[in-house]
Amino acid sequence: MDQSLLDFTVDLARRAGAFAAQRFFAGDVTATRKSDGTEVTATDLAVEELIRDALARHAPGDEVYGEEAGTTKGTTGRRWVIDPIDGTYYFTHRIPLFATMLAYEDEQGPAIGVIHEPIARKTVFAGRGLGCWVAFGDVVTRARVGDRSRLTGARTVMGNPGTWSEELLATLHRTVYLSSVGDMAGLVTGELDAMVVAGFPMGYEDLAPLPVIVTEAGGRVTDLTGAPLLTGNGTVLVTNSVLHDEFLALLDGIPHARDYKKLTG
Repeated sequence: MDQSLLDFTVDLARRAGAFAAQRFFAGDVTATRKSDGTEVTATDLAVEELIRDALARHAPGDEVYGEEAGTTKGTTGRRWVIDPIDGTYYFTHRIPLFATMLAYEDEQGPAIGVIHEPIARKTVFAGRGLGCWVAFGDVVTRARVGDRSRLTGARTVMGNPGTWSEELLATLHRTVYLSSVGDMAGLVTGELDAMVVAGFPMGYEDLAPLPVIVTEAGGRVTDLTGAPLLTGNGTVLVTNSVLHDEFLALLDGIPHARDYKKLTG
């Protein structure tokens, strides 16, 4: 993987995030509903357009897939994946926890992943063969998952817990230390031992940066059945690789989601 392409991707995510943050502080957060029931704002669309314009200039032959505008076909066999505002709910409710996410895939698969939180000025990024890194402002450090080998009490952050099944919640609660606070930066630096995302299924754009980020940090990522993340069922299990099989065994056969549509409808 070319270091200059990783640098370009990180810079683009930061520029897009800065634009989103500007709109956030200006109060441009009004949302409408898409056909799938999720929220979208004018800022989601504008941020994706900003990224697409930059990619059209930098890599005009590459395919681009974005959450909002779909797929623009390419000719090179390479693809960019855009999530302009990951956490639109947070954005529209003036909670400063949203992120801009970019991924790049080449003939060998996931090659670059970037997660940028503009309000926190925090960026997690990785390139295949180039390591995983976390930047807080201008301070950049190499990231490596922790080495915990005991499942009991493992520090585990929950994604979308309101849509989890009772069985999943109870099983993990009995065994690990669950927390609603934490993110990918905490996991790849060893502050957390695992991350579980279940219930409402994640879209491809939500997942695309994770394989290279987690792998380059020394961890392992699959869905909750152990299937490859990007072709799985929309759930996520991230661990240091030592704990992964124990988590999968613990959760084997357990339903992952409850009927959240009925609950909220």
